[in-house]
Amino acid sequence: MNERPPHFASGLLFAVSGAIAFSGKAIIVKLAYRHGVDAVTLIMLRMLFALPLFVAMAWWASRGQPALSPRDWGGVVCLGVLGYYLSSFLDFAGLQYVTASLERLILYLNPTLVLLLGWLLYRRTIRPLQLVGMAISYSGVLLVFGHEVGVIGKDAAWGTALVFASAVTYAIYLVYSGQMVKRLGSLRLVGLATSVACLCCIAQFVVLRPVATAFDVAPAVIWLSVLNATLCTAVPVLLVMMAIERIGPALSAQSGMVGPLSTILMGVLILGEPFTGWIAAGTVLVIAGIWVFTRAKAV
Repeated sequence: MNERPPHFASGLLFAVSGAIAFSGKAIIVKLAYRHGVDAVTLIMLRMLFALPLFVAMAWWASRGQPALSPRDWGGVVCLGVLGYYLSSFLDFAGLQYVTASLERLILYLNPTLVLLLGWLLYRRTIRPLQLVGMAISYSGVLLVFGHEVGVIGKDAAWGTALVFASAVTYAIYLVYSGQMVKRLGSLRLVGLATSVACLCCIAQFVVLRPVATAFDVAPAVIWLSVLNATLCTAVPVLLVMMAIERIGPALSAQSGMVGPLSTILMGVLILGEPFTGWIAAGTVLVIAGIWVFTRAKAV
C-alpha cells in the first residue's frame, strides 16, 4: 500500500487553488472587455502590474546561483517571447470572441499538443490509449465549438483559432523549456521568461498605442488588471510550484481538472454565460479524454 507524502493535504490544496486561480483569468478578462478596453491595452496593464512580482521571483530564485551564460539568456528571451508573450496575447485576443468556458476547454488540451509536438519533432511514441483520450477530448471541444458557432456566428471560429494558437505556442514553450528547467530551475526560468514577456507586452503597447492613453480606461479595468496580475498570474505560479514540491507533477496536473469546471461555474455565476447541455456534454468529454490520456502516460 502506497503511503501519502507528508504534506499531501497542503499540496493538494495548493494544486486545486492554483488551478482555480489560473481559471479566473478568463473571467477577469471578459469582465474588463465590458468596459470597452482593447486587447493590446488590457494585456499591457496586466503585465505592467505583474512585472515587479516576476522580477522579484527571478531574483529570489537566482540567489546563490551562477550567472546565466549568453546562450541561457538567448533561451530565456526566446521562451519568454514565444511561451508567455505570444501565448498570452493570442489568448486575450481570442477571449473577445468566445466564452470563457470554451477558452478553458481549448487550453486544457495542452498536454495533447505537447505529445503531438514531441512526436513531430522527436518522433516520440504515441500509445494507442493516448490517441483514444485525444479523440475523446477533441470531440468535446468540437461539440462546444459547434454550439458557439451556431449562437455567436463566425466570430466564434476566429476566437477559437486564436485561443488554439495560444495553446500551441505554449505547448512549444513546454517542449523546448525542458533542458533549461534542468539548468536554471523552474522558478528561476518562469520568473525570467515572464519578465521578458511583460516587457514585450509593454513595448507592444508603446509601438501600437499613444503612451498617454495607457491609463485612459475605466477605473474598473485598472483594478481588474491588478487582480489579474496578482491572483490569476503570479499567485497561481507559486501555488503550483509548492504543490509540485509536495505531491509531485503528476498529481498536481491531475488536480488541474478542476480548472475547466471552475471556469464554467464562474462564467455562469459572474458573467451570466449560458450553461447548456452542449457545454455540459463537451466538458465531460474533454475531462474524460484528458483523464484517459494521462492514465495512458502513467501505464
